[in-house]
Amino acid sequence: MKYEPVIGLEVHVQLNTKSKIFCGCSTRFGAAPNSQTCPVCLGMPGVLPVLNREVVAKAIRTALATHCEVAPLSRWARKNYFYPDLPKGYQISQFELPIAVNGKIEVMVNGKPKTIRIHRIHMEEDAGKLIHGENLGDPAHSYVDLNRTGVPLIEIVSEADMRSSDEAKAYLEKLKSILQYLEVSDCNMEEGSMRADANISLRPVGREQFGTRAEVKNMNSFKNLQKAVEYEIVRQAEILDDGGRIIQESRLWDANRGVTVSMRSKEEAHDYRYFPEPDLVPLHVDREWVEQTAKSLPELPDAKRERFAADYGVPVYDAEVLTVDRKMADYFEETARLGADPKTASNWIMTELMRALKDRGLGIEQSPITPKMLSEMLRMITDGTISGKIAKDVFAEMEATGKDPQTVVREKGLVQITDVGAIEKQIGEILSQNPEQVAGYKAGKTKLMGFFVGEVMKATKGKANPALVNKILKDKLG
Repeated sequence: MKYEPVIGLEVHVQLNTKSKIFCGCSTRFGAAPNSQTCPVCLGMPGVLPVLNREVVAKAIRTALATHCEVAPLSRWARKNYFYPDLPKGYQISQFELPIAVNGKIEVMVNGKPKTIRIHRIHMEEDAGKLIHGENLGDPAHSYVDLNRTGVPLIEIVSEADMRSSDEAKAYLEKLKSILQYLEVSDCNMEEGSMRADANISLRPVGREQFGTRAEVKNMNSFKNLQKAVEYEIVRQAEILDDGGRIIQESRLWDANRGVTVSMRSKEEAHDYRYFPEPDLVPLHVDREWVEQTAKSLPELPDAKRERFAADYGVPVYDAEVLTVDRKMADYFEETARLGADPKTASNWIMTELMRALKDRGLGIEQSPITPKMLSEMLRMITDGTISGKIAKDVFAEMEATGKDPQTVVREKGLVQITDVGAIEKQIGEILSQNPEQVAGYKAGKTKLMGFFVGEVMKATKGKANPALVNKILKDKLG
């Protein structure tokens, strides 16, 4: 390529506290518009904010899990800008002294490790939400819902270390995984609990100095992030090739048209006219709190991946897939603990189970097939009660009805045929019905073995033990 992309992400994460950052209003999603507000989050004259300790606790957990330094002293600031869903005319955030700095996370991109540094993590309050009238049959008006105003956020700002859309996507996926392991946010991107702004610029290959960046705002899916970054790379390259100049601006991603659209020109951060928040004292975090938090952290994705590969002997790829989601990892581990072969369990979870859940739009915690049910079904394959082929039918019935595998096998009459005499009789009939194929096999066309096996399995409705079928066929045709 002629140009090298330079990409940094600013990720806003809505923390899953029960109340807002500076007042006692509920943070519950989906309530009636403007029903979860009070004088504090509405910015009424004379009110005073009071910091929610749980917000700080979750910010510290995130900082430690991403290898950041937790600041012993941080300050609050007013970030001034006008927007209809910002009732105070400013947002309480952190500027010069954030809660955490200098972190990093490791990602895998196309099988290669990549370290992406984190510049800072700071806490702030969310703004409200505009609901445009065309969605309500009233295109002449827009409506303001302030339920989200004051909901606690952390903003995680990366360094400009990413060089492709794949790296940006991998970084966001890994960040989401870590946050869900920590249980600090549900990271529901459709509901806005996690959203990303991407700063994208190009520079000629080999040059150190960064180019002028454009910021693409509020992307709420990995797919949108990746497509927006790819579009911006092409857009900026075309401008530079034509001798044009990139304008520093904020842009929006139009998913329907597959393009970014100019939103407003954007200069430096001082345009927000940050100044100290006079109603909140500086925040002091003592070392003991940080040390206690570090001890309480769960096993995180990287450590769990390494343990799965070492303890269960599953391939690194399997371990990577299984540990992206903490609930998925717990499901696999419980299935293995109940006696299932780890690799076999991994295969079924990663293929049949994940496909079925995706088709129904369910999370693994909602799976109608429990780890116990899956481990019992896999044991039935191992002991010869059912074949691998029949197991897929059993699995589908379990998924559709929630019945345990023994019940499904009994009700459907799916027990595998292991009686040698019965299989020999069926094979004898197949061979007598296909004399030409028998002659062809004996003449050296050994691939016809697949034909005979298929005919036997078809005649027994897939119930014959495949190993026995192959052995008896070879004996009879030999």
